[in-house]
Amino acid sequence: MERIKLASVLFAPIVSEKSSNAADQNNQFVFKVKKSATKLQIKNAVELMFGVEVAAVRVLNVKGKIKRFGRTLGKRSDWKKAYVKLQPGHNIELATA
Repeated sequence: MERIKLASVLFAPIVSEKSSNAADQNNQFVFKVKKSATKLQIKNAVELMFGVEVAAVRVLNVKGKIKRFGRTLGKRSDWKKAYVKLQPGHNIELATA
């Protein structure tokens, strides 16, 4: 049951220019995670899903933008982002994962 809970912590990898630079230079990978996820849960989920060793996890809450839909204002939902740094010698291939 614990493995099922850990599998639901990670939503998707974030692939952008900034995350690609972080992966190349610092061996860090960026994921969109559940809002209630802790650093330990994120670490265990990445280790379980990709079979790598995690050195550190940094998380940040991304505030949703306020957008206009015609005459009314709307708000996108808030979400959480995790920067996962891997141990030296480990790597995640997002193209094949």
